[in-house]
Amino acid sequence: MSTEREAMEFDVVIVGGGPAGLSAAIRIMQLAAETEDEITVCVVEKGSEIGSHILSGAIFYPRALNELFPDWEERGAPLNAPVTSDEFYAFLSPKSSFKIPNALIPKPIHNEGNYAISLGNLVRWLGQQAEELGVMLFPGFAASEILYDENETVVGVATGDMGVDKDGVQKPTFMRGYELRAKYTILAEGCRGNLGKQLIQKYDLDENSSTQHYAIGLKELWEIEPDKHEAGRIQHSLGWPLGLVGGATGGSFLYHLENNQVSLGLIVDLSYKNPYLSPFEEFQRWKQHPVVKSQLKGGKRLSYGARAIVKGGLNALPKLTFPGGLLVGDDAGFLNVMKIKGSHTAMKSGMLAAESVYEALKLDSPPLEVGFQKKFEASWLYEELNSSKNAGPAWHRLGLLLGSAYSLIEQNLFKGRTLIPFTDPTPDHATLKAVSSSQEIDYPKPDGEISFDRLSSVFLSNTNHEEDQPCHLTLADDSVPILQNLPRYAEPAQRYCPAGVYEVLEEESGPRFQINAQNCVHCKTCDIKDPAQNITWIVPEGAGGPNYPNM
Repeated sequence: MSTEREAMEFDVVIVGGGPAGLSAAIRIMQLAAETEDEITVCVVEKGSEIGSHILSGAIFYPRALNELFPDWEERGAPLNAPVTSDEFYAFLSPKSSFKIPNALIPKPIHNEGNYAISLGNLVRWLGQQAEELGVMLFPGFAASEILYDENETVVGVATGDMGVDKDGVQKPTFMRGYELRAKYTILAEGCRGNLGKQLIQKYDLDENSSTQHYAIGLKELWEIEPDKHEAGRIQHSLGWPLGLVGGATGGSFLYHLENNQVSLGLIVDLSYKNPYLSPFEEFQRWKQHPVVKSQLKGGKRLSYGARAIVKGGLNALPKLTFPGGLLVGDDAGFLNVMKIKGSHTAMKSGMLAAESVYEALKLDSPPLEVGFQKKFEASWLYEELNSSKNAGPAWHRLGLLLGSAYSLIEQNLFKGRTLIPFTDPTPDHATLKAVSSSQEIDYPKPDGEISFDRLSSVFLSNTNHEEDQPCHLTLADDSVPILQNLPRYAEPAQRYCPAGVYEVLEEESGPRFQINAQNCVHCKTCDIKDPAQNITWIVPEGAGGPNYPNM
């Protein structure tokens, strides 16, 4: 580039303004205030505002928040719908179901004492608390590059240039990115973060880890009729349309929030085998089940979104420290799949990172790697993840029905102690069968009342990208989608993408692969599920992507 980047110096730079990143920033500033130290902390967030890219169920377990802000209620934290009822269903067919007795549900899944919330609103509140403590928040800037010194130690990040056209030429609006230099860098990008992925590869952070697995979560926010609403009512289900035995695995949720709103969604494990499966279409079909449809009928859909979810558990965690910093939150894999909630684990990982970084800054002892690992292994976070580390692999190896039965025994009778260690070494991108041995799926057309198409759904996500910019969905080989993926798998990107980004267009010269990058909701599914591992998701221009309200 013809112009050099301006640089800003901080003690700590945090990439990602979600639960983990903001909790880390807040905890560092709390520790500094206790000792009257001056520490500079900045959080860089690619979304247009703090919370705009946050999407989760969400059932919130307040354990980490109680530690971070014991007075959170007085401070006005948006936890306004305590769980009042906790129901679990097995959907056996498009019409039938039965309610599973609570005694047959593993104890960690129970939700007494938790809250049905908008995680986006909680994150916005955390952002306000961080600013009041002196944290510098930089929303609308995408961290696109890791900065290293001569010893290959991470010394910060650089934000992406803005005002570059699709051919890489500077436009009149061009603005060079900034270097955010730091003594320590904390990556909290969320699931499958672009920079975290690079660091894991560069430093072989996963060389002693089991195979990481993922799911895609699709969610809608609805306003329903007042006589159907019960704030704090929680429903989970498994089975149809994904199946109880064989087929794809996953689960679903429907949470009654405040103000006559409900959040609902379907989670589909990305280890599914049928290339014709469409998680989006399965979600729309799931809403037609009488248990769900009866609550939505007469209501109004307010918002839609999707994101990938990390599911590998404790054994799939990479090494969490690297020269100059740490990985935290979903970027590292801190999600307890057994609890069906992970915001508290992400927050705690950020808090532990903050305490370790603070000690390294002020005491220069113990080294960051040693200090963090000791804190992690002594924490309730490690205990919780350790007790549920077998749940995900059991579902993968035994299927949903037998895996759930096994988890019930392990959790309720043996308090999370592993009886039979399960592993699933096959990565999600390698599970698809060829179309020649797969059954095509006939999905019903949307009715416009309960079920909808992709484009109208993406419209509700408020997704927007500057159109004339380099495509952030990059192909290692442009020929792979048509020459390899299309004949073998009917090019599954057309179906696993929840936003209609990928299309195969039939033209006179033959089929053509088209990428509609403007539709991208930043879920990262393509980066995970592409069978050729040919697609790499990188950050687009800052402030691009979805703008989720109350999600």
